[in-house]
Formats: sequence, structure tokens, C-alpha cells
Amino acid sequence: MEYIRVNKDNLEKEHICCAISNNSDIQVSSKKAWLKERFNEGLVFLKSIERGKCFIEYIPAENAWNPIEAPGYMYIDCLWVSGSFKGHGYSSDLLNACIEDSRMKGKKGLCILSSEKKRPFLADPKYLKHKGFDVCDESDNGIQLWYLPFEEQADKPHFRECARHPHIDEKGYVLFYTSQCPFNAKYVPVLEKTASEHGIPFKAVYLESLNDARNAPTPVTTYALFRNGKYVTNEQMNEARFLKLVTKQEE
Repeated sequence: MEYIRVNKDNLEKEHICCAISNNSDIQVSSKKAWLKERFNEGLVFLKSIERGKCFIEYIPAENAWNPIEAPGYMYIDCLWVSGSFKGHGYSSDLLNACIEDSRMKGKKGLCILSSEKKRPFLADPKYLKHKGFDVCDESDNGIQLWYLPFEEQADKPHFRECARHPHIDEKGYVLFYTSQCPFNAKYVPVLEKTASEHGIPFKAVYLESLNDARNAPTPVTTYALFRNGKYVTNEQMNEARFLKLVTKQEE
């Protein structure tokens, strides 16, 4: 497989694997705008030259849009290989490239979000364990921080206190999200419209800066839904899924 590194110079002409569409699509334009601002902060987006979901996105942990403390580490935003690309070792190619690049940059190791059991839009814990990662911290909502240290004596990354016990004081449904995930540009307005039409108390909170994300009340900042103060899910939803979740929550 041949890979290409997306940067400021080729961003507009390259497809982004998590949202394969043209640049006029709101999902693509919002994600590319977010990426464009992150390249100067050390973000790397390495993807298959073929069109499809086969890429890795990582950034120095100090600039990660998550409430973590991991000085000297590289944080993996996303490692996604799916569809016909699965089963060919491409995820190992991408992870190995990240490891090599991080070592060359003098990093202490890698860290990434996961959980005890596989959850949507989070790394597969079985895969991480197979690759030598270990759990270094866990929040009350079951989101775990995994790490792969390059040196035995490296300090362990950990969650910031604001994310260790996910909770907010507001009633109703409150969604925290960023432009890091392209799907939010489409699905957040869907939830706002659906909630309004069905009289469901709902508020969307856009995390628009690194500081906002680092002080979020949950480890997952791309998409985190709360109900009456309690964390519910990090899975993006369309109208039908949202209404099904609301019905279940109200039972």
C-alpha cells in the first residue's frame, strides 16, 4: 500500500478518509478547516493513496483536543482502517509509521483513548493490547487512556481532573462536540432540529478552542452527550437513533 501525508499544501486536493466527499460538502469543509489550523501544532494526517477509510491522525499530546496530561507523548486522534482495507496489515503500517515518526521527534511514547470493551469511534482495546499498549488511566464513565511508552521509566499519561468524573450541572440533553469529527457538521444540526420538533430539552456546546477541549467534562471531546448531568454516549446519532435513545432514557 502506498501512503500520502496530508498537509497545508495538498489539503484542498486530497480527500479525507473519514468523510469521502467533495470539498463543498459541509462535513468535508469543516474537518479540513479544523485540520488546517492544527498542522502548525504538529498534527500528522497519514492516509492511503486509495479512496477509503485507511488513515492515522496524531498530534503532540500537549496540543491534543482532549483533557489529558501527557507531556512528551504523541496522542493518536484516530486510527481507522475499515471495509476492504481490513485484514491486510495496513493498520500496522500506519501505527508503525506513527511510532517511527514519534521516536524521531524524541517523544516518550504514544497515547490514545479506548475502553474496556469496544465502543463506537474509539480504538479497539484488543488491538491496542496486541500492539503492546496498556491502560494508564480510566474515567468514571469507562473511557480509558492507553499508552505505549518507548522507555520503561516514562511517566504515565493521565486524565485531567475535569474529565475523571464526567458530570455537568445542567438538566436535559447537553452535547459537547468539536469540528475534529466531520460527521458533526451534519448530525449536530439534525439533533437540534429533532429535539426542537419533539419538545426535547437539548443544548449543543461547541468546543471551539484547545482550551475549551482541555477543560471538557469528559475524555471524549469529539462528541459527548449528557442527560440531566450524566454522561450517556459518544456515538453520533441520526434522528431515529436519537429518538430511540430518548425513549429508552425516559423509561
